[in-house]
Amino acid sequence: MKKIPFRKCTGCGEMKTKKEMIRVLKTPEDTIVLDTTGKKNGRGAYLCNQIDCLQKARKNKGLERSLKCAIPADVYDALEKELMNRDSEE
Repeated sequence: MKKIPFRKCTGCGEMKTKKEMIRVLKTPEDTIVLDTTGKKNGRGAYLCNQIDCLQKARKNKGLERSLKCAIPADVYDALEKELMNRDSEE
């Protein structure tokens, strides 16, 4: 039987499967990007597919702690747009 990897959301703190979550990545060049494949190189942090979790992570600085760097406001705005796009697609 294959093991299913679980990850913790930096916003709400819930444990979910990797496929249910979005990976935010800090690349070796210190840029913050959204990793849609889940396989890019770098340090990753996970968020649920909900705007609420992104707002909680922004408020409690969960992504900054996980990625060990300061995250500019424009990155949060881009993540929020991406989550809104995903919600409208579903």
